[in-house]
Amino acid sequence: MGDPFKVRITVRGYELDTQGHLNQAVYLQYAEHARWECLRAAGISQDRLIASGVGPVALEVTLKYLRELRGGDEVDVSCEFRWGEGRTFRIEQDYTRLDGTQVATLTGVGGLLDLSARRLVPDPRERFRELATDARPLNVTDS
Repeated sequence: MGDPFKVRITVRGYELDTQGHLNQAVYLQYAEHARWECLRAAGISQDRLIASGVGPVALEVTLKYLRELRGGDEVDVSCEFRWGEGRTFRIEQDYTRLDGTQVATLTGVGGLLDLSARRLVPDPRERFRELATDARPLNVTDS
């Protein structure tokens, strides 16, 4: 398994709270952005998902804040899918300053929703593999 997918984001002034820190809700937006960019890198657009009748869903999210981010800071947000058996999968995401300082971590549980049946698909790993033009960013290739 290689390095996890990463996207670099610069903290914008309008994302700050009254103390000058990145607002807590924006961390979730950064994580969401990294996940969509990871899917896009794998060749899976939102249109492609909808056309295939599925969409990703977040079922659980835990975010741990370790250091502050302030306006103008740059942060790399990773996205690593962890596959198991069954209808759900884990996502691990790290927020890291360019100097290597870990700022926050996010762990989540997700699924892939069948948009017609409104139920989770039985094997999301295989479905993502089928949809991807490059499965490497999703970590769905066989070892």
